[in-house]
Amino acid sequence: MSALPAEPIYDVAQLGHVELLTPDLEASAQFFTDVYGLYRVAETADAVYLRAWNDDVLTSLRLTAAEQPGLGHVAWRTTSPQALERRVAALEERGVEGAWHDGDVGHGRAYRYTGVGGHEQELYFETEKYRAPEGQEPYLPNQPQKFAPHGAAAAHIDHINLLVPNVAEASRFQQETLGFKLRERLTPAGAEEVGAWLSVMTKAHDLALTKEPHPTEGRLHHLAYAVESHLDVIRAADIFMEQGVGVEFGPAKHSRTQGFFLYVIEPGGNRIEIFTGGIHIFSPDFEPVTWTTEAGGRGTAWGTPVPESFHSHATPPYPVATGAAS
Repeated sequence: MSALPAEPIYDVAQLGHVELLTPDLEASAQFFTDVYGLYRVAETADAVYLRAWNDDVLTSLRLTAAEQPGLGHVAWRTTSPQALERRVAALEERGVEGAWHDGDVGHGRAYRYTGVGGHEQELYFETEKYRAPEGQEPYLPNQPQKFAPHGAAAAHIDHINLLVPNVAEASRFQQETLGFKLRERLTPAGAEEVGAWLSVMTKAHDLALTKEPHPTEGRLHHLAYAVESHLDVIRAADIFMEQGVGVEFGPAKHSRTQGFFLYVIEPGGNRIEIFTGGIHIFSPDFEPVTWTTEAGGRGTAWGTPVPESFHSHATPPYPVATGAAS
């Protein structure tokens, strides 16, 4: 009788929130509110906290003033307080040295650590739910607030793409310590793995890992919020055009995940995506899909060309302005 497969781990529930660094806090905040369609919920001297209209939590994005753009940290919410303790124990058993802190606007006690690939990550459970103020109460009680769209009307935080020096190693780390499920990977014939798409529950992906082309680590490729339909992505393209925000890539359809997308660069320098659709995986014994090349030699599902900047631009830039070696 063959050995039983490892029991799946369902201790991480979702991408909870992300901290982005920006050298122009007010310009970034203006973009995310007036153009991207988020809402300010709190501010400090060096940070702005935002949420999307369909986020059920108080905040899903923190913008923090910094000299360089990039990722401050990415936070994963666990399914329970007990799950939080289990995942922290798994990290420490693996030799990861993190530290607890008391929390931030919108969430409680959290465990901060550096993941494989150099990105600051965080685990937490306690979170403050959003309560709509008077006049913003939804007609439908299963929505967090009244739907009164402005800007691109980003609906909820969806996924993040991190650049890592070793995709296979970083992917194994997320799977083995946190229970991420590998859904798709890109491994060109005779070459190392250059992309991995992972999720914690049934989505196409909550996390994408792509190959870092430079001798550095900890860089961000993009952060994505979802909208409800393909038409919302197309509408966003018109809004970006009218607001003078250049569209880097899209609208088009991804081969991996099959999501419909659009990318722009926000004023601080970080790449931001508007995303909708994507496959959902309900089978408990789903087998990861391995791509050896782009389908039919095309970079996207329908053959839309991929701009050079999509492979070269990431944050912080390389070499950084402080004089890192090239």
